[in-house]
Amino acid sequence: MRILLAPDKFAGTLTAVEAAAAMAAGWRRQAPDDELDLAPMSDGGPGFVDVLHATLGGELGAVTVRGPFGDPVPGAVLRVGDVAYVETAQACGLHLTGAQRAEEASTAGVGDLLLAALETGATTVVLGLGGSGTNDGGAGLLAALGARADVPLDRGGAALAGVRRVELTAAADRVAGVSLVAASDVVGPLTGLFGATKTAGARKGIAEDRLVALDAALEDLAVATDRRTALAKGAGAAGGLGHALLCLGAQRRSGFELVAGVVGLADRARGADLVVTGEGAFDFSSGAGKVPYGVASVAAEAMRPCLALAGQVLVGAREMRVLGVESAYSLVDLVGEERALADPSGALADLAARVARTWSR
Repeated sequence: MRILLAPDKFAGTLTAVEAAAAMAAGWRRQAPDDELDLAPMSDGGPGFVDVLHATLGGELGAVTVRGPFGDPVPGAVLRVGDVAYVETAQACGLHLTGAQRAEEASTAGVGDLLLAALETGATTVVLGLGGSGTNDGGAGLLAALGARADVPLDRGGAALAGVRRVELTAAADRVAGVSLVAASDVVGPLTGLFGATKTAGARKGIAEDRLVALDAALEDLAVATDRRTALAKGAGAAGGLGHALLCLGAQRRSGFELVAGVVGLADRARGADLVVTGEGAFDFSSGAGKVPYGVASVAAEAMRPCLALAGQVLVGAREMRVLGVESAYSLVDLVGEERALADPSGALADLAARVARTWSR
């Protein structure tokens, strides 16, 4: 059989590249004659650059940028031809904030990453959005590029309350002549019921009684910059980082579709007999633009069955079918939570071997 392995990261334990390798190791143990095609995936969040580098090669340059609280953190810029790719979570990710002090967390380091990408001479810069621990509407990024305002732009979302004037000319000049692409599957606006704060603020550590105030601060930013842009699709991505990029003329693209196109996922699915995807927790939110749903959709178009291997499976058979997945298998159910966390690679290999026993002809 020809098996396409196209997992996302297993958040906190395995990158997408590591997950694909673990799946392959376990599958080969059980079905050594099967032909395996490894296609680690991303939707623009953590692991975005690693996935593209594994597929495209290119030049990977190490940089040091500001983290969400101003401390130096490592980052990377991937240059492939005239295109540079950066992963915004490297500078503002939830793993850097620990779901703490989100009101103070800044995206200034994302601006540093963008500037580093511009210094490579790339004519297009693709920024993968996702996994952020920030909620500043991208104000920090704008400040890093030279924007000025009547309040500090680089001290987090809470500091934006009452902002009345934002001058974007200097920031726009820094990116003039360069095509910016915001890669994200979040389509919500900057503010409101479906905006950045109300939908993701709680999991970033923003207290329930502060959500309204933080949303109001981003509304002030929207009025001071471009209210229409704040309502655009994807403006609320990554704590509103999408809004700042759209203000600078960026185009929004689906992160999953961008990666799927780059790796040729549709053609590879047509050449497979079975497609296998995966992620840390497979639940109904997996249908909200996440990798497993995207992979399952590609598999369905190719008329190939799709399986999911996950740390935990939190949906029933009916929900799996809605998501386009034939069957889903859980690491925790097979080896227990303790081993799944202590040895995620070995546990995932064992799960893949167990699944191969059932599905490999």
